[in-house]
Amino acid sequence: MTLSRGRALAASALLASLLGCTDASKPAPRETAPERAQETLGREPLLVLPELPVLDARVVALGAKLFHEPRLSSDGKVACSSCHDLANGGADGKRSSVGVRGRVGAINALSVYNSSLNFVLFWDGRAATLEEQVDGPLTNPLEMDAKWPDVVGKLKSDAAYQSAFAAAFTDGVTQDNVRTAIATFERTLLTPNSPFDRWLGGDATALTAAQKAGYELFKGVGCVACHQGRNVGGNMFQRFGVMGDYFGDRGHVTEADNGRFNVTHLESDRFVFRVPSLRNVARTAPYFHDGSAPTLPDAVQVMAKYQLGRKLSDDQIAAIVAFLGSLSGVVPASVQSDAG
Repeated sequence: MTLSRGRALAASALLASLLGCTDASKPAPRETAPERAQETLGREPLLVLPELPVLDARVVALGAKLFHEPRLSSDGKVACSSCHDLANGGADGKRSSVGVRGRVGAINALSVYNSSLNFVLFWDGRAATLEEQVDGPLTNPLEMDAKWPDVVGKLKSDAAYQSAFAAAFTDGVTQDNVRTAIATFERTLLTPNSPFDRWLGGDATALTAAQKAGYELFKGVGCVACHQGRNVGGNMFQRFGVMGDYFGDRGHVTEADNGRFNVTHLESDRFVFRVPSLRNVARTAPYFHDGSAPTLPDAVQVMAKYQLGRKLSDDQIAAIVAFLGSLSGVVPASVQSDAG
């Protein structure tokens, strides 16, 4: 399908007004979906999500069960899904997550959706793989507060888990196999077929005029410098406060605010974080590692000020937020019963 002349003119006029341009009289050229897809995929800084990987269904099913298993925690009440709620954008909607015995963590939970596409894991990038990432929350005293020997012992004492591990792995219940199963399940948590992905694939009607204008503004003001690629982020580190002193203005600097510095102990890495993915971002408020932005418009304005050195108008923020809403994809069929 092609974009109607009226919608093309509307998008062009909206973008012109947002960017302060005056000539919006010419409609976008008419083109077929395959032509548009070929041109778009060759020039856009954002990419369509990849296909779901082919994985062992037995390992995936076991990993899904473990992901929702509260017995992995020391008090038997906190599971991976407690902070990475598949019905809540893969996060928990809290400024800081709550772990065992009501202990409050120091940082905002990132979404587990599409996490396999990030180049490193955690805000500070301390884990290189999903398997390595499992250890973090499981052993953190503020989160699941578990010890691996106890976890393995609990699973070995459960006949259903013994059978599931025996079917999935030749060596049954082991620490490495728990990691592998959970990580394998997480690799299925891609959210394809967002309106933006459909637009990239050639469906010119997939985005509204406001979303198209917002995307052009997203590129035009510089957001795309850090948020690009197939995960619209997640592929680099960046300092929080390139164009202003975010932490000085906010005050009360915490250890978690140090970001990558806590891993490398290099002064140049202080206040540096892994750039988060913006996929499904409309579903994962509050925002930033400190959860300080309660809404998406708040987050866009803070990013514009401290990362780009810009003051955006309300209309510009609304347009970018409209575009960001187009990045919400389809929850995998394997978890729809949990995620709604």
